[in-house]
Amino acid sequence: MTDVLLVVDMVKGFLEPGHNLYCGDAARRIIPAVRRLIEAEHRTGSQVIYFHDTHRPDDLEFRMFPVHCLAGSRETELVEELGGLPGEHVAKARYSAFYGTDLEQRLAVLKPNRVTICGVCTDICVMHTAADARNRDYEVTVRLDCVASFDAEQHRWALRHMQKVLGVRVAGGE
Repeated sequence: MTDVLLVVDMVKGFLEPGHNLYCGDAARRIIPAVRRLIEAEHRTGSQVIYFHDTHRPDDLEFRMFPVHCLAGSRETELVEELGGLPGEHVAKARYSAFYGTDLEQRLAVLKPNRVTICGVCTDICVMHTAADARNRDYEVTVRLDCVASFDAEQHRWALRHMQKVLGVRVAGGE
């Protein structure tokens, strides 16, 4: 059994200024910590899987959020600071990394002792991925220094919710 690190939406569309859903300068500050986490997890033999928010032009999500991360655009690419690191890359079209992907099957094969989640947005994609992992009875850790969101208040709420309601272990410094 191996541990698994899920890197959620560390893509240009959320982490480079000028894009419709730029998470802000505060979110960019997690990039070095995310890089260190990926490197550390890889050294210990963890499977690293990157999830890239990727949408079709007619995606119904655009009724709620502005157009972002269109398939084939630069917005779906991993930020440069994380380029060249080991791991597999998976496109996802909804909040949870489980929805419409083969993550459930991958985890069934890997049988991880622990699933660690990092990335953006804490209160949207990170939280929904954590909820789906917990609903499948995985032990889940979210690294506090490796998650961020658009809204600091919602970020804090999501961390409390994941910890107190979902049973996620929230670890690391902020």
